[in-house]
Amino acid sequence: MTTFAVIGAGAWGTALASTLAGNGPVTLWAREAEVIDTINEARENRLFLPGITLPAGIAATANLADLATCDMALIVVPAQHLRGVLASAAIPPATPLVLCAKGIEAGSLKLMVEVARDLVANPLAVLSGPSFAAEVARGLPCAITLACADAATGAALVAAMARPQFRLYQSDDVVGAEIGGAVKNVLAIACGVVEGAGLGLNARAAMIARGFAEMTRFGVARGARAETLAGLSGLGDLVLTCSSENSRNFRLGVGLGQGRPLADLLAGPAVAEGAATAPVLVEAASAAGVEMPIAAAVAALLAGAPVRDTISALLARPLKAE
Repeated sequence: MTTFAVIGAGAWGTALASTLAGNGPVTLWAREAEVIDTINEARENRLFLPGITLPAGIAATANLADLATCDMALIVVPAQHLRGVLASAAIPPATPLVLCAKGIEAGSLKLMVEVARDLVANPLAVLSGPSFAAEVARGLPCAITLACADAATGAALVAAMARPQFRLYQSDDVVGAEIGGAVKNVLAIACGVVEGAGLGLNARAAMIARGFAEMTRFGVARGARAETLAGLSGLGDLVLTCSSENSRNFRLGVGLGQGRPLADLLAGPAVAEGAATAPVLVEAASAAGVEMPIAAAVAALLAGAPVRDTISALLARPLKAE
């Protein structure tokens, strides 16, 4: 029986813990005392995943030392906090780490695997794909990518984590899985803006298609395979998060499109990763010589540019072949 550590008790970390508890005991690390108390005493994460009853096999803790004996660890913290958490976690170097954050580190422009490699020697994998936390926690079907450069390690992780309703597809394209997850959050904000501004379904479909083209250009420039970006961790996740207000990034975009203040939209415990990723992505794309006008428009909106002017600037771009 595999023992699991999950670092990060937000909605996604809690949902993963709930799923993995069917395969073995889970130690779930959280910062918030109220989260730990409600999980251990009421079997519910009332702050981040209310209304979902959690299995008895989950034990929440604030002590990172409690994770040291687990067979594998999932790191489910916001991308910009990954470096700090890994520096403190002190997980034994033989323990595989599955990185579940979706983003690019500000300043370094590094993907999550690159950040982790700066700090640890553990075997690394990336989990990414279309997966709303509440649906996973309720046991609804989900298919997702587990990317690992080492095939044997990847196969072992897939075998340990898979459930009948939680289907894992193994890949060795770690860069592709990472870039799909990071870029789709930014594009989900763009699609939310289209919704919030009342621009219609035709405009949203165009945004998804042209956004996918941007994702592919950037991914290939960074060493990803185009077929990975056309799979679950790229196009699959893009379609999901650009189509539903269950996506925090989409909801953020809706609010921006309606003209609501950014500070109000970012308030609350949940994190919309695309807000931090957008300006970093634009910087990384520029460094790679890749044009990403939609990502640049999102970054501009987050910096305070008027919605109508930003949309008009996108529509006024020179006509070109597809």
